[in-house]
Amino acid sequence: MKQSVKIGLGTAAIGRPQYINIRQNSDAEISLEAFRENGIKMLDAAYSQGVRYFDTAPGYGLAEGLLIDWIKDKDDDSIEIATKWGYTYIANFDPNASQHEVKEHSLKKLNEQWKQSQKLLPFLSTYQIHSATLDTGVLENDEILHRLLELKNKHSVLIGLTTTGANQIEVIKKALDVGVEATQIFDVFQVTYNIFDQSLANIVEQLSNQKKRIVIKEALANGRIFPNDNYPNYSEAYKTLMELSEKYEVGLDAIALRFCLDSIPTFKVLSGAANEQHLTDNLQVSKFKLEENDILALNELSVTPEQYWSERKKLGWN
Repeated sequence: MKQSVKIGLGTAAIGRPQYINIRQNSDAEISLEAFRENGIKMLDAAYSQGVRYFDTAPGYGLAEGLLIDWIKDKDDDSIEIATKWGYTYIANFDPNASQHEVKEHSLKKLNEQWKQSQKLLPFLSTYQIHSATLDTGVLENDEILHRLLELKNKHSVLIGLTTTGANQIEVIKKALDVGVEATQIFDVFQVTYNIFDQSLANIVEQLSNQKKRIVIKEALANGRIFPNDNYPNYSEAYKTLMELSEKYEVGLDAIALRFCLDSIPTFKVLSGAANEQHLTDNLQVSKFKLEENDILALNELSVTPEQYWSERKKLGWN
């Protein structure tokens, strides 16, 4: 099958049994071995449908290890893998765990997680700070920045960061000013962007002009793009999405993903699908492009970053 140029697979949902999302299939139980088998099956399915970009992290439970095992048999230099450092998964696959992950932006954690992540070479194209924020001081830590530059030069990997929170743009602006030895550190910015949080559009021209890779995550707004009685404030958004779904004869997910592709210049948009049917539905984006008036209509659905992230904080691990 022809390679899907713009869609990548985010592996959080196939690496651990719980992820921040609107609850679905909450009573489903699955053994760890079956969960692992499903993860490999999903990687195979994505590859067979043309996906060549895979995003993972140690904080995603089994996911990074699954990819390390999966690529051993691959002889395809079009495969790109992006991973991250900074989060440790601690729930031990217990759906009732009180805490699922621990964030630590330290040089010790960077070196510890690199020992595992480097096994993804030579397919590893991108190494990222997982959820860079201003409060951890990671963008001002000279030891970490020098270490990232060392990895960049030694292994020819792109260095990036992912952002989370209402101040995403502030973090990106800070990162663009970070340099070591007259070298700009960050090449890749993995940012939340969707029909509700469109704040990335305010800085996308600057990123594009500097030839930075823009990778979009949470394009489906953690499931909030699907009609839900808990979000009456989105009733007009749901009406618009349903109309476009009927117009283009695809699911709401494909409309939301296509919006990310057509409204700003992106390198990849990540699908977070956990099963083959959802992935197949997501990949319907390759069959159409939104008309300009449709993009403008979706532009009107944006909310403030503060509202978006306030809602997101209330979502559970499901």
